[in-house]
Amino acid sequence: MRKITIIGAGQAGLQLGIGLLDHGYRVTVVTDRTGAQIREGRIMSSQCMFGTALAHERTLGLNLWDRDCPPVEGISFVVPDGTGGTAISWASRLDAAARSVDQRVKMPVWLEEFERRGGTTELRAADVADLERYARESDLVIVAAGKGEIAQLFERDAERSTFDRPQRALALTYLTGMTPRDEYSAVSFNLMPGVGEYFTFPALTTTGPCDIMVFEGVPGGPLDCWAGIGSPEEHLALSLEILRTHLPWEAERCGDVALTDPNGVLAGRFPPTVRKPVGQLPSGALVLGLADVVVLNDPITGQGSNNASKCAASYLAAILEHGERPFDRAFLRGTFERYWDYAQYVSGWTNAMLGAPPAHVLKLLDAASSAPRIAHRFANGFDDPRDFFHWFMDPSAAETYLADAAA
Repeated sequence: MRKITIIGAGQAGLQLGIGLLDHGYRVTVVTDRTGAQIREGRIMSSQCMFGTALAHERTLGLNLWDRDCPPVEGISFVVPDGTGGTAISWASRLDAAARSVDQRVKMPVWLEEFERRGGTTELRAADVADLERYARESDLVIVAAGKGEIAQLFERDAERSTFDRPQRALALTYLTGMTPRDEYSAVSFNLMPGVGEYFTFPALTTTGPCDIMVFEGVPGGPLDCWAGIGSPEEHLALSLEILRTHLPWEAERCGDVALTDPNGVLAGRFPPTVRKPVGQLPSGALVLGLADVVVLNDPITGQGSNNASKCAASYLAAILEHGERPFDRAFLRGTFERYWDYAQYVSGWTNAMLGAPPAHVLKLLDAASSAPRIAHRFANGFDDPRDFFHWFMDPSAAETYLADAAA
């Protein structure tokens, strides 16, 4: 029975570990926090997951919150007109509902499920010396989390990394009391060219159903304003002030809101980065990077947990197909490239959304206001962003699509 060690107990690491257990592998997951510490800690992400990623969880019997987590049934899109109104405004339903389960809710339960299915958990903040030991004891070591010297094992891929510095100042606010949208629930996405983005959607957190605010501020702009915030209450106050100033229709939904808990806020920034997937230890042993360790995107398109789920599913398939053959460099590299065949499109679309929207994109988004077919295609592209490269990313393809839609 082959043994695999996974560093990191997040979406990708635990999903992959549980999948491997179900196929007879011996699996150890190394985590630096207990389930209780995760549950009682600070929020980690916004994690809105769309149909395909949720299906990967369902296949493994990990969809444990379908009844409790409020569904996200569509996408709404607004571009302000700069005078307190909207220049573009439309909404469309998703073919399959999305869901967002706070990782503080999900990961402690998944850790218990991992152990129930026969996995071994080791509580440790792993370093390179630990990786050397795991490499000696295991057939394969996969790194799904890590900072410091572990992160340095995976070299930045300059050819595949578009940026070398953060492109947004980021902030999350988990709250209760937001007025629901009319018609159906949705990711309410607001694009403010030159300023940044704001989106919000329903979710499930440690205290029950909630809504999550996501702020994306262009560096140096008015939404790059989170430095020096000293308390959760100040964070919430600033969140509401941004809405009153820039998005009054969103502020109207927040007349009686409160934080879900003191740990329901987060702010920071990071550069979107693609890393080379194979790390080499001082002994010469090789380790494989997984999910955000090797492909880290800005959250502007909400793909983080979706990518983690899809990367775990892709790696699981590659490992199962590999059978008893050695996990050599060619296998590790090929396993990542198989995932990159998909992930490159997510990165390309996400990085494009971080720039000023080109004329053909604004034309498409405006046309969606009166063409439900266009709105529906854009909304459902969040589940599989590869589709955007057939009609959205290229000006000539966009013109052809607009003409076809008009006809």
